[in-house]
Amino acid sequence: MLNKPVRNEIRKRRHYRARFKINGTSERPRLNVFRSEKNIYAQVINDETGKTLAAASSLDKELKDKISCGSNKDAAKAVGELVAKKALEAGIKKVVFDRGGYIYHGRVKELAEAARQAGLEF
Repeated sequence: MLNKPVRNEIRKRRHYRARFKINGTSERPRLNVFRSEKNIYAQVINDETGKTLAAASSLDKELKDKISCGSNKDAAKAVGELVAKKALEAGIKKVVFDRGGYIYHGRVKELAEAARQAGLEF
């Protein structure tokens, strides 16, 4: 009997294919999104040096008292605002959006739109 690939494996394949086209540079780093069942994470990454320039998640101390659940749209919106704020403090205004193989819908969309409203351009 053949084993069907699970959703996360399919997502990882999609993300692997997209990473050939999406590359973060020092002028335009990559805003990467990862969502788990309980939390959502965002990183601004310079792929030339392999360094994370800014990061935020629903587990951050600044967001713990503001959000009740780390896996809903409100949490994603708060993480988007926080990662944009940290990126702007680091001098980053333009990024390339890497949705991590996820559909641009729901939590991923909320995070992206909140980051745009907070001042990031992508």
